[in-house]
Amino acid sequence: MHNRSSLGEKIFDLVNILFMLLLMAATLYPFLYVVFSSFSAPEELVSHRGLLLKPAGFSLASYRMVFSNPMIAIGYYNTVIYVVAGTGLNLLLTSLAAYALSRRNVRFTGPIMLGIVFTMFFTGGLIPTYLLIGNLHLFDSRWVMILPSAINTWNLLVMRTSFQGVPAELEESARIDGAQDFTILFRVFIPVCLPIMAVMTLFYGVQHWNSYLDALIYIRDRALYPLQLVMQEILIANSTESMTTAVSDYDKGLVQETIKYATIVVATVPILLLYPFLQRYFVKGVMLGAIKE
Repeated sequence: MHNRSSLGEKIFDLVNILFMLLLMAATLYPFLYVVFSSFSAPEELVSHRGLLLKPAGFSLASYRMVFSNPMIAIGYYNTVIYVVAGTGLNLLLTSLAAYALSRRNVRFTGPIMLGIVFTMFFTGGLIPTYLLIGNLHLFDSRWVMILPSAINTWNLLVMRTSFQGVPAELEESARIDGAQDFTILFRVFIPVCLPIMAVMTLFYGVQHWNSYLDALIYIRDRALYPLQLVMQEILIANSTESMTTAVSDYDKGLVQETIKYATIVVATVPILLLYPFLQRYFVKGVMLGAIKE
């Protein structure tokens, strides 16, 4: 039977499509503006008025200056360490906790989960956390960017719910074959819940990549600065002198603007490139973790 859409439905679909296109443009344009500005000639960008729909002129000078800044390389190196080591530890500890709390034969899971959920609403605050970090001697160390955020409560709840959806027959079959808990976790649960693991990798990876406040508070050694803290110096503190030493005083003010845009692109593109590889797992993984069958 052929269903014909009524005039009202067609109008609704048209308005809905136009609204979504407008929303997409409003969301995408700020990023495109930064990209176009980073490739623009400084003098033409400053004199440009109105919407920027393409680079104003073309120049790679800002990117050459950004990559000539040694702090950019240091920030990238540190951030990659924080992302890889931190995400690996996050996935390991979150998986272990989620597996233990999802088992029906584990006692007191209710009170334990209540205590874990409690931390989502009430925390010790910044000052007690600062004192704790000091007592653990984590200041000016890479561990301060990894250990305090080892497990995210919300991610733990999502992964626990996903593990609860694994058929009990799979676990029973593995135990009949002599498998212990670690084997069951790494050989059964994680492969079955691969979509949620991909989502957790994306969540934790983005969290570490964008980590800024912890570094600002706990790190003073510039050799340990993550990329976001280097960006803070360039974008907020306007620390671009080391990149404009070969530029005349007249051109420094012009070049500084495009340097800021180029820095944003350099710091943002790598994490954006990761998303397409995990996108196919994203929706499925979130739904698996959010709905208990």
